[in-house]
Amino acid sequence: MSLTVAVQMDPLDQINVAGDSTFALMLSAQARGHRLFHYGAEDLNWSDGRLWVKAHPVTVQQPTSAGAGDHYRFDAPVSLDLGDTADVVLMRQDPPFDLGYITATHLLERITDKTLVVNEPAQVRNAPEKVFVLDYARFMPPTLITRSTDEARAFLAEHGAIVVKPLHGNGGKAIFKVEEGGLNLSALFEVFNQTWREPHMVQAFLPDVVEGDKRIVLVDGMVAGAINRLPGEGEIRSNLAVGGSAEKTELTPREREICEALGPELKRRGLIFVGIDVIGGEWLTEVNVTSPTGIVAIERFDGTDVAGLIWDAIERRVAER
Repeated sequence: MSLTVAVQMDPLDQINVAGDSTFALMLSAQARGHRLFHYGAEDLNWSDGRLWVKAHPVTVQQPTSAGAGDHYRFDAPVSLDLGDTADVVLMRQDPPFDLGYITATHLLERITDKTLVVNEPAQVRNAPEKVFVLDYARFMPPTLITRSTDEARAFLAEHGAIVVKPLHGNGGKAIFKVEEGGLNLSALFEVFNQTWREPHMVQAFLPDVVEGDKRIVLVDGMVAGAINRLPGEGEIRSNLAVGGSAEKTELTPREREICEALGPELKRRGLIFVGIDVIGGEWLTEVNVTSPTGIVAIERFDGTDVAGLIWDAIERRVAER
């Protein structure tokens, strides 16, 4: 089966080829004989029921050396009808999950009767990372969603040290630990409330974070692999994008319970590629559906071809349409 695959993502010259999950998916697709096209979310056009982009046919390869910049080659751009010509759209641009992202999901939703969009755009829109996870609050650490400094201070008094983070943040950005006593909590909330109109996420600080934050990847609802991400020196954040490091890991019984609880719902929603984050082997903190990562590190440690598993799932879904 040869598919026409349109990849909606950030500029290829700006990615970290060594660890980028989208690039790994593109390499895997190309190896299977699928035709690849690259475009950005800002390139979407709609008129008279058609959704189309000016997209570059693209060929990808591992770079010849670090920083060589020869990891992709564009051919002349073409007008690509995403509903009539593309078999698959990979929606893989990085967050923030803002109005631009939401608008892209609305536009792509209009072609899902013809073209498989991964992940399913309406479900991506309805399942932002730190909101969808609230459906599984029984697995979460104590959590508060609020814009109120008074509520945050009461939560701090109840739980001791806390972590404050943007509700729609990504990549470990703007995550702050506030120690017991709440020094600078008011000032932090002033900044958060001036920066973001939505509420913020406040959680009890989990000391186990020093032992790592596990990223577990699920493909069509099934566990495909995991890595443990360790925070860098002087950090509580373990995201690889902010200096964390990865190590090989195994799932705990509690983590398997979490995956078994989430898996059927992820599959039902058409969320084929999902990354969940678990701290201390038991505390679920996020369900990442917009542009999850981690498959390159999993393959490096476990030898599991997660990209191949994702394409197996995609090809099955296309064949069933």
